[in-house]
Amino acid sequence: MILTFNKALLGLRHTFTIANFSRHETPVVFTQIRIGDVIGYGEAAMPPYLGESHETAVSFLSQIDLSQFALPIDINDIMQYVNAVASANTAAKASIDIALHDLKGKVENVSVWTLLGSNQRLMPVTSFTLGMDKPKIIRQKVEEAKAFQVLKLKLGGENDKEIVNTVRSVTDKPLFIDANQGWKDKYLALDMCDWLEGEGAVLIEQPMPKDRIEDSAWVQENTSLPIIADESFQRLSDLPRIKGAFNGLNIKLMKCTGLNEAKKIVLEARASGLKILMGSMTESSCACLAGAALAPQCDWADLDGPWLISNNPFNTPLLKNGKIILSAEAGLGLKLI
Repeated sequence: MILTFNKALLGLRHTFTIANFSRHETPVVFTQIRIGDVIGYGEAAMPPYLGESHETAVSFLSQIDLSQFALPIDINDIMQYVNAVASANTAAKASIDIALHDLKGKVENVSVWTLLGSNQRLMPVTSFTLGMDKPKIIRQKVEEAKAFQVLKLKLGGENDKEIVNTVRSVTDKPLFIDANQGWKDKYLALDMCDWLEGEGAVLIEQPMPKDRIEDSAWVQENTSLPIIADESFQRLSDLPRIKGAFNGLNIKLMKCTGLNEAKKIVLEARASGLKILMGSMTESSCACLAGAALAPQCDWADLDGPWLISNNPFNTPLLKNGKIILSAEAGLGLKLI
């Protein structure tokens, strides 16, 4: 197997603002793993807060030698090698994992979601994310999201209620709420949870700073809304630390090194009685469809990257009744534009 890669920037349709920062683009590295004429595609999407960049990804990927593996038969074994090359670099590792799954599907003439044991009839609706913005732009974003049945609101700032009220002035769709660690006081967090429940919130992601696990546990114990770990949870090894403090967790392929580990997280989370949100970054269709392949095994999905960017190099996933429709084609079902 031969690994190649190239750098790119994914432009965002709107400035993306959350509780702690704003950005206009996402640096990505696209990987290709080739066997003869068969190519598997992968993606490392790297928002700055992850600590990865074009430079770190290229440095890591340059150390990977996949020629020692003839076929992507046992992805777990290959990823053990990849993980041992260097620590961290989770998005760069995910780009290899995703390409391996796409390649394996094509070699075996089967879809990635079939490889993972998913049932596409169980696909949850996916949310559409609205970053913080002025009321006029928020209303515009709601209109752009008319094909989606659930909206995800980025909160954790000084005008949270204004954002929610603006959304509620134009739609009554259910809401996923992501505070991105923005609520620093647990009593404020609980008050917001109670108010948001009355406004149609379905769940709350990361209401408190990621290291304040005891405060998160207190909020979780005192609200009826599901409290979901995002920044507090990245990889399988984090699971023991968050047990009892959250009702569920957000799996992001860029944080957990890809589908191989994500599948293990699903199994362990289910055994622990935790709910699962399949999340994403501002990604192209490549990483989005990889997450979608596992999403039917989760409770909720937030896989809206291709609709948030302006220069997706692949075909946009098919969306029907707010759900991503999985392709029966071999691999991820990607088509380069």
